[in-house]
Amino acid sequence: MTQFTSTLPEHKTGTFRSRPTLRSGSILLESVMAMVVLAVVGLVLFKGALNTIAPRQWSLVQNISDAYLTYEKAYAERVEFGELTADASPWPVYPAKHEHTVTMGTLPGGGALSGRVIRTRKPDSNNFPDHGGSGTTVTNPAESQVWILQSLVVYQINNREYVKSRSIVRTQ
Repeated sequence: MTQFTSTLPEHKTGTFRSRPTLRSGSILLESVMAMVVLAVVGLVLFKGALNTIAPRQWSLVQNISDAYLTYEKAYAERVEFGELTADASPWPVYPAKHEHTVTMGTLPGGGALSGRVIRTRKPDSNNFPDHGGSGTTVTNPAESQVWILQSLVVYQINNREYVKSRSIVRTQ
């Protein structure tokens, strides 16, 4: 009988240690690589989130500017006709204009959306001459006055200027 001999070292219970197969510092390198991969994934997800939010911000600004123009329309409709046609009217006769800066609303994060409002009015061509037209009693037997009020809102987003307008017809 031949006796089997092992070439492995004898091991005592609980004292077995395996030799590290990796070189010194490789765990540090793997950790850094994992952190870089996580950072890249985080940046990609952040950019995706910003791309999702940007169109919502645009539509929010459009809604705020439309809401302000609705206010302008309501204001133009409620001003008494005598005040509307007076010399100190909020809508002076074209080519004169009334321009002032307004805050249209507040964006998320507390930023204010401001712009300029420009107002003017034009007479209808059928108004009598003393009201800016060339009408006569034949063409305007009711002796009515018709004015076209224009309100323009000018605002900026990302260094681009935008203009929205509303025209309101007032008759007396």
